[in-house]
Amino acid sequence: MSHQSFGLLEKSYINACNCRTGKLHYSLLLTASLQSPRGVADVQANCALTPLIYTAQDHSTAQVSLAGTPPNHHLELLVYYREPTAVSVVVEKGDPVATAGSLLGDSLVLVTLAPNIHDAKPGQCKSGEFIFVLDSTSLEHAQDPLLFLLKSLPLGCYFNIYCYGATPVGIYPQSVEYTQDNLNEAMQLISTTGSRLGDTDLLGTLRTIYSTPRPCGHARQLFIFMSELPPDTEAIAAEVCHHRNSHRCFSFCFSTDSVSLATALARETDGEAVYVSSDNVIVQVLKCLKQALKPVAEGVSLEWTLPSGLEVEVLGGTPQFIFQGQHIFLYAQIHGKEQDMKEASGVMTLHFNLDGQDVTHKIQFPLCPQGDGRMAGHHLAARHLLEKLLLPEVVRGSGDEPMQRAIEISLTSGIICPFTSYVGVRTSRRAPWYHGPLALLSPRQSFVPCKILLLRGSLTDTSCFPKTIWNPPRWHTAVQESRIAIKRLTNGIANLLQHGAHKEAPEQPPPSIFSLKYVDSTRFVLCSQIFGPWMNEAIAECRELVALQNVDGSWTLSSGLASVLQVEEAEIKGKMPGEVMEPSFWATVLAVTWLQRDNRRYHELCELLEAKAVTWLCSRDVSQLDKCLEASNTLLGSSVSPSVFRL
Repeated sequence: MSHQSFGLLEKSYINACNCRTGKLHYSLLLTASLQSPRGVADVQANCALTPLIYTAQDHSTAQVSLAGTPPNHHLELLVYYREPTAVSVVVEKGDPVATAGSLLGDSLVLVTLAPNIHDAKPGQCKSGEFIFVLDSTSLEHAQDPLLFLLKSLPLGCYFNIYCYGATPVGIYPQSVEYTQDNLNEAMQLISTTGSRLGDTDLLGTLRTIYSTPRPCGHARQLFIFMSELPPDTEAIAAEVCHHRNSHRCFSFCFSTDSVSLATALARETDGEAVYVSSDNVIVQVLKCLKQALKPVAEGVSLEWTLPSGLEVEVLGGTPQFIFQGQHIFLYAQIHGKEQDMKEASGVMTLHFNLDGQDVTHKIQFPLCPQGDGRMAGHHLAARHLLEKLLLPEVVRGSGDEPMQRAIEISLTSGIICPFTSYVGVRTSRRAPWYHGPLALLSPRQSFVPCKILLLRGSLTDTSCFPKTIWNPPRWHTAVQESRIAIKRLTNGIANLLQHGAHKEAPEQPPPSIFSLKYVDSTRFVLCSQIFGPWMNEAIAECRELVALQNVDGSWTLSSGLASVLQVEEAEIKGKMPGEVMEPSFWATVLAVTWLQRDNRRYHELCELLEAKAVTWLCSRDVSQLDKCLEASNTLLGSSVSPSVFRL
């Protein structure tokens, strides 16, 4: 068995599933062949492996085998490839027996977009459009997270706030620039939103957001808060997926019933979903904001140069942005014919803008298709198309055509979907094989277009990779419609074979419908973290100080600041070094020093706030920092290091 991947970081899932829950009754001899034009760096697994053996001098191909006893659960391989930031193109030949022009019949181009995007320099103006979508039923719980989020935004960005269930539009008709006046107005408006609550309508709010123009040169990122499951979940997931190339979602759910939707929204846009509680929500949303503030390549476009008679069709479109650390995989088909494909070559040109500079990556690739006949790339493309064809808005809007197209792709590629299934029956003793859930036959052994689900074992999984459950659109509906069909199918097989069954063949109960599940641990990670009561205390202590910070990162010397520092305002003014000409400079040093005391108790809450403040201080007179820090340590009884201020 072998596996080929074209990404930087891929997981090879090789399932050795026994329907029994006891001791394994087999041995497994397995070798995985790995190939990448960028080279294979390392392989890890949740079991023992033999040393990695390179079969090419440039380390572009390698092999690794299973060592010792196989696990009694899913076997998972984690493959690391070289050149973590790269743009690559690989052409895979089509199936010679498939129809020309079909998904499997034409050659496929697998494109990896992972350009090198450097970290932003301190003080560098950051762009971006940040839209915060709040559930009106949890508005009270979202006040503090929203305060920390808004205060942590960088100068130069745009923002807006929507409360679905309160109003069909945002605080502003469209996103506005992040300024002190706009922020003050937004905080006042959000506090009065609770008096205008209505029915929750996340779908309508998202459609309103997507219909508003995006500020030029600013990548759109959504922060969605859900306290309960909104209606029309399938339509919501479809709406987000329809705009997946133009934005990214970070979703936060306060209840278990909204976990599936939150996961789907983040998964479709390559964002992140977090299950939060009242004591960890601020830290979690700030972690996501820190990720969202990383540099982004904007205005992404692809150009193709091919010989006459050939054209490229990108399946699913090209994203408008590439975020730092993001690895985008695109699938494209080459249509048409060239006289001499062995000698022909093509050129793909990637254009994007980074920090105001135009960047171009030009890659020449041979059109002579590669591959060993397993068509791994074509199967990935088939899965990608199936996900799009099963969206509710696609299914409802085009009659039976999407379903028939999904069945066609599923049967030809051997990839399961809600309209197809493989049913395994053991007939060696002419008796049904009921040792837990039905086993799967290998692809192409049975093609049955029907609404029957994938049956998987109920073994307890232990893994070195996080897992979550993703329910694709129409999945729950298909489960309900399949209950009767599965019962009739299993009973019918049992009755059919019982007449000729051997006496020693034991009768086993049919599989339970509750063993049905669809687990896709390769696509998304649901994360959560639990904090102690000290976090609530820290939030309460620094909330007032955070509220006083200006959008540029500075603090104003005022009675409010003196109250937070628990020092008389007159004493603060009297202790200000004589060289300081700007009171805000002294006030900002005091605020940062206060936040840095007590072993960085507030670091997770105020890391972004402190970075803004230090950047603002360094843009002023750095020579004043030493004396100001010494005076502030004396006034507050602290011992903050000068390294905090980049000294």
